[in-house]
Amino acid sequence: MREKLRINSKRLWDNLYELSEIGKQKDGGIYRMAFSPADMEARDWLCQKIKKAGLENFQDGALNVYGKLPVQDSSIPSVITGSHIDTVPNAGALDGALGVIVALECLQVIKENNVAHKYPLELVAFSDEEGRFGPMFGSKSFIGDMTPGNLLESTDLKNNKLIDVLTNLGYDPNKALEAARDPKTIKYYLELHIEQGPVLDSTNKEVGVVSDITGLFKWQVTLSGSANHAGTTPMDMRNDAFMGLADFAHEIPRIIEENGSEHSRMTIGMVQLYPGSANTIPEKVRFSMDVRDVSEEVMHELKNASRKVLSAIARRKKLMFDFEEINWISPVSCEPVLKACIKEQAENLGLNYHIMPSGAAHDAQMVAKIAPAAMIFVPSKAGISHSMHEWTDWRDIEAGANLMLQTLLKLTE
Repeated sequence: MREKLRINSKRLWDNLYELSEIGKQKDGGIYRMAFSPADMEARDWLCQKIKKAGLENFQDGALNVYGKLPVQDSSIPSVITGSHIDTVPNAGALDGALGVIVALECLQVIKENNVAHKYPLELVAFSDEEGRFGPMFGSKSFIGDMTPGNLLESTDLKNNKLIDVLTNLGYDPNKALEAARDPKTIKYYLELHIEQGPVLDSTNKEVGVVSDITGLFKWQVTLSGSANHAGTTPMDMRNDAFMGLADFAHEIPRIIEENGSEHSRMTIGMVQLYPGSANTIPEKVRFSMDVRDVSEEVMHELKNASRKVLSAIARRKKLMFDFEEINWISPVSCEPVLKACIKEQAENLGLNYHIMPSGAAHDAQMVAKIAPAAMIFVPSKAGISHSMHEWTDWRDIEAGANLMLQTLLKLTE
């Protein structure tokens, strides 16, 4: 009977559509940034859905939202599944929201079919995965990786402080420090997410079994030279900060080839030139670096190589070089037992699957620090994510949701 259970596709669609309407603006994009009015409305909507499904509903001090299908013995650890419902600006309907809606659907199917389950089942919607106030506030609080200093220092791009925002919403920000979950209460954590890349779509795979989740570090780099007249200063007498950046950008493929792996990624995503005048040689350039790999050893090699190359360029161009490490998130390997279970269930369902690393960071990465964790991916059309054009074929969403359902059933039998 358990093997024949399937998700209710219409209910899954309806819930996903209803949630996607919360925070949608005239341009078609969804603006449900963490702790915004739209995000708070979405949380209320989710709580109502959880209660309507007959699940226990509660929230911790970091405003992570839960639904629970308990067992008689409250000391038994839970199998938890979920993701997040906050979005970046101008987002699409899926991203983390799909993982939460699939979790709700799976628990609802199990409850309404009175399926016996050895472990309690929980769904979770983590707060601020998208990092309005820094990366993964909810799941970092969940694993006990939040400090009073973190709370005080957390601000968004408009300099709104997290503690002020939570206080104005009527919550005590310090309660986030009490959100740490005892690892003994967690049996497994599973997360379904869109791939956010082109691999599954381009290879016509229905689902992905995630092997590893990438680590990443971010630098804010500054190269300083001398501002001068663009017309009167000969080319060989300049200290042009931008040319230092240009040289470094050309070195990135070599740095990866010599120090990285097939999973390495380096991105310069934001550049600011000073003084920013068309007829003035740039005195200063500040730029971001986002560097990723599934091996922490490789990440250190990329870090050291980048520092050496930037130092060499600075000496050659007579520039000053400085950098600040904004964050460092370690890579994790998904739990072998869970990967094997997901793979087995994918084969039982006849799904065309692919074992692959995740190039994006996820809440599962945080949870993996205190409990066995794994992920299921569904394809992203053309690899598009964090965009109103983000989408996944419905048959692939159904496949991923049924794979999650069967995996949960297997793990709790």
